[in-house]
Amino acid sequence: MRKQPVSVAGLPCAGPAARLARMNPHRKAQLAFRAAALFTRLPWPVLRGVATALAWLWVRLDARESRVTRRNLELAYPQWDAATRARVHRQVLRSTALQALETLRLWSRPAADNLRLHLRERHGEALYDAALAAGKGVIVAAPHFGNWELLNQWLASRGPIAIVYKAPEDEAGDAFLQLVRGGDNVRQVRAEGAAVRQLFKVLKEGGATGILPDQQPKAGDGVFVPFFGEQALTMTLVNRLAERTGATVLYGWCERIGPGMEFALHVEAADPAVADPDPQVAAAALNAGIERIARRDPAQYQWTYKRYTLRPPGSGERDPYATEKHPH
Repeated sequence: MRKQPVSVAGLPCAGPAARLARMNPHRKAQLAFRAAALFTRLPWPVLRGVATALAWLWVRLDARESRVTRRNLELAYPQWDAATRARVHRQVLRSTALQALETLRLWSRPAADNLRLHLRERHGEALYDAALAAGKGVIVAAPHFGNWELLNQWLASRGPIAIVYKAPEDEAGDAFLQLVRGGDNVRQVRAEGAAVRQLFKVLKEGGATGILPDQQPKAGDGVFVPFFGEQALTMTLVNRLAERTGATVLYGWCERIGPGMEFALHVEAADPAVADPDPQVAAAALNAGIERIARRDPAQYQWTYKRYTLRPPGSGERDPYATEKHPH
C-alpha cells in the first residue's frame, strides 16, 4: 500500500487535490484564467482542430451534448430526413465546441482588440445607439446563437450594461466569470429574486440590460408557448420589464461568418408584442423572434441545451430527453 506523505511534524501532508480544494476562490479563478490564456495562445487553426476532435469525441462517446442535440433536432425539425438531421447534428456539435474555444480566447484578450479583429460586419449599431440615447432604457434579448460573449463585449463598448447571468454554485466558478466578464462598463446581475428590482432601476434610469431569453425558467416563473412547434416554458421577465418601464426591446447577436473567428454583429428591433400586457402573447412574440434568428443557421444555435424538459401541467407529456439509460 502506498504511504501518505507526512510532514516534519508527523502529520499527513495535503495532496494537490486537497490544497486546491482549500485554495481561495479568487486564487482559483486567477489560475483558471492563466490556464485559459496560455491554452488559447495556440494558433487558431490548431484550436479549430481541437474543436473538431472534441465534437467527434462527443459523438463517439454518445455524450450528453450529442444526445441532447439529436433529440432537440428531432423535436424542432421533424420534417428533416435522417441524413439531413445527422449532418446538422455534427455541425451543431462542432459549432458548440468552436464557441467554447472562441469564448476562452475572447475572455483572455482585451475587448477592444477582440472587436477590432473579429467583428467584421456591424448591422444595427446605430439602432442601438439611438435607443440608448432616447433615455427610455434598452433591453437586449440575446439568444444563444453565434457567440454571445463577443456581443457582451460590444455592448460594453457602447456604454454601461447590466448583464443577467446564472451564477455557478461553485464560488471559484463565479469568481472566474466576474474576472473574465468584468470591466468598467459591465455590471453582472445574478438571476435571483433581487435581480428584477435591480433591472427595473437600471431601465428607469435610462440604462441598458442584456438578457439571454431562451433559458428555461423555473416552474411557475414563465408561461408555455410554442418554440419550433413545441410547447416550451418561456420567461416573462422581458415582458414585465418592457411593459412596466417602457424600455425599447432589441434582439442582438454575433453570427459566425468565417473560419478565422470572423463575426457579424446584428441588432434588430423586437416585435412590439413582446411588451404586451398578456404574458402569453408577449412570450409567444419573444420566442418567434428567437426562432427566426436560430433558423438563420441552425448549426450556430445552442441545441445542446435541454429546452423542453418541463411540460405543460395536465398534458400527460413526459420529459422528452429522459430514457431508461439516461433518466435525467
